[in-house]
Amino acid sequence: MGSRFEITVIAPNEEIGYINIDEAVAEITRIEKMISSWDEDSETSLINKNAGIKPVKVSKELFMLLQRARQISEITDGAFDVTYASMDAVWKFDGSMKYPPTESEIKKSVSKVGYEDMILDPVANTVFLRKKGMKIGLGGIGKGYAADKAKEFLISKQVEGGIINAGGDLTTWGTKVTGEKWLIGIANPLSKDKMFSWLPVVESSVATSGNYEKFVVFNGEKYTHVIDPRTGYPSSGIKSVSIFAKSAELCDALATAVFIMGKETGLSLVNQLGGTEVIIVDSDNKFHKSSGILFDSDP
Repeated sequence: MGSRFEITVIAPNEEIGYINIDEAVAEITRIEKMISSWDEDSETSLINKNAGIKPVKVSKELFMLLQRARQISEITDGAFDVTYASMDAVWKFDGSMKYPPTESEIKKSVSKVGYEDMILDPVANTVFLRKKGMKIGLGGIGKGYAADKAKEFLISKQVEGGIINAGGDLTTWGTKVTGEKWLIGIANPLSKDKMFSWLPVVESSVATSGNYEKFVVFNGEKYTHVIDPRTGYPSSGIKSVSIFAKSAELCDALATAVFIMGKETGLSLVNQLGGTEVIIVDSDNKFHKSSGILFDSDP
């Protein structure tokens, strides 16, 4: 999935621990084969190949994942959208850009993006992308989903506790061997090697989206790599978003969505969602949190 997965388990001995980890890796690999856009034989690739041509029958598992992705698109007003993969990459964050793209280039880049044009038929279990050239990509939700499924599998094998870290999307269950809660560090956006807070997590997940690694600067203005799929423009005003919820899948999708939606709209959304919390650091390094986050801190 283009990310490093780290799996920690509590086990009676090392041998059983490694067996458990190997089984979790097999489950993550199975999911990757289903959702990877890089694998030409995956169900996702088949959907993309048939964009504008015909609906594609998919497994119930992928159909349900896409249905949940669509629901997140609806509640975030399109800030999260798996059809973002249809975007032409007019913004480059590898140092090669000398000028920002033109307004017409940006408009054209998102002309095939739009979750409303992903038609899901629950009776036939088919997915149809209405426009030719449309594509879906599950990069914004797939890592979290894989972490959830690996965790579910390990719990079914009576593994008492552990952490799965899917490239920064973390999910936990149980406790450490000592009985202490797992602690998750929230990176300081001013210095990603430092933590500005450690939070205890119980049977929970967290995902962080940040702008401190990939960006370009034109005329003194900073443009981040997090692109709004509705406009084609980089999002602004936020340095990092950390979402806390039971499901790593939901955390994964919402972290990017809230980053794009902005501070006020993002906080308002999270405060309406049950069992979900957020910590936002804005571009002025001010700290904002949803109503259920009880500690006080500033980076």
